[in-house]
Amino acid sequence: MQPDTPHRHFLRPALGDRAINVMLVGCGGNGAQMLMGLASLDTALRAISPRSLNVTVVDDDTVSEANLGRQPFYRCDLGNSKAHTLTERINLAHGLAWKAVHGRAPDDIGVTGMDVIITCVDTAAARRAIGAAIAACEPEFHNLQPPSYWMDLGNRATDGQFLIGCPKPWWGKHGDRLPTVLEYFPELLDETVGEDDAPSCSVAEALEKQSLFVNRVVASQALALLFDLLGRGSIGHAGAFVNLASGQALPIPLPRPTEKVA
Repeated sequence: MQPDTPHRHFLRPALGDRAINVMLVGCGGNGAQMLMGLASLDTALRAISPRSLNVTVVDDDTVSEANLGRQPFYRCDLGNSKAHTLTERINLAHGLAWKAVHGRAPDDIGVTGMDVIITCVDTAAARRAIGAAIAACEPEFHNLQPPSYWMDLGNRATDGQFLIGCPKPWWGKHGDRLPTVLEYFPELLDETVGEDDAPSCSVAEALEKQSLFVNRVVASQALALLFDLLGRGSIGHAGAFVNLASGQALPIPLPRPTEKVA
């Protein structure tokens, strides 16, 4: 018997030859690392393809003492908007015109018109809010363009995960669909589960909650997956679980072609 050909997910043709609109929700531990990496990804896409990134960054937090060290902020940034600080820094360094919104998605800015949503948020409630906003995009009835992809990053003290999925409103009739974070982790839909999102007061306290480099590792692997999808046109896995303590990374497989994702 011949071995099975590895299954791959291919980038939607509609995203192939133009600027790709990306919304990054959250500019903290994972989000700040993702934003810095997206600037490098944009440079690479411009060099090897007709594509580029048009990024909108959304976060309602300001830089605190506890953010220094683990997040790419400096003492001179204390008290400033995280979204505006990093976006302005990237725009100046790379000659870009990316946008920053000091607020929350979807309350202060909607998700319509975005090709890719990247969530780097701390709570299940924030993910549910994004999921509800995406689900409200019904192109057949309201002519609202929902995102083609939703990538989510999350982490604990020394481990984390990233996953890219295809929201239902757009992908229901368009080829193989990847489950989103709310489908892969249905426990996130349980509103009765408590959440610990209390901020740290110091760098030392923050490092007790999260390893110094866990965000960089998770974000780097998520960015590598995005590069394969947007730069090379396909991916062979949908994400991964990453464990810094054990040094292991476990890929999240794509659904097999025979598997139907509702």
